[in-house]
Amino acid sequence: AKRVIKTIQWTTGNNFTVERGRQQIEELISTWDIHESWLHHSEFLEEEELEDSKRYHYRACWGIPTRRKPIPRATASVYFVIVISKLKPDTSPVEVFFRLESSRLIRRPEECQFREKWLQDIIENKIILIERL
Repeated sequence: AKRVIKTIQWTTGNNFTVERGRQQIEELISTWDIHESWLHHSEFLEEEELEDSKRYHYRACWGIPTRRKPIPRATASVYFVIVISKLKPDTSPVEVFFRLESSRLIRRPEECQFREKWLQDIIENKIILIERL
């Protein structure tokens, strides 16, 4: 059975602000099917000026704090880019992409259902690495 990909209505280039971008990333994250034990914070990283677009970079850092370990041994980051085209009308919606910290694969939220297992795999691999060192 094919799962329905939940998505949100992205703001337009002329209505975009850095804070609005962060809020919309939070809105997107709220559509993901992730257990409530996962906590995250999101932050704006940088603005990048290109010939044909402006790109706004964000990060959401994930972990599972517990009563015994309120600071997780490892965290997993998801990086987002919001692209405002200089070629399209400024009333066009922004484009959004994301990738996991351990991957070069760039995904579009409307084409791909986020999986909690991706976060688990990053953290498990980091803990294995920490234990080896």
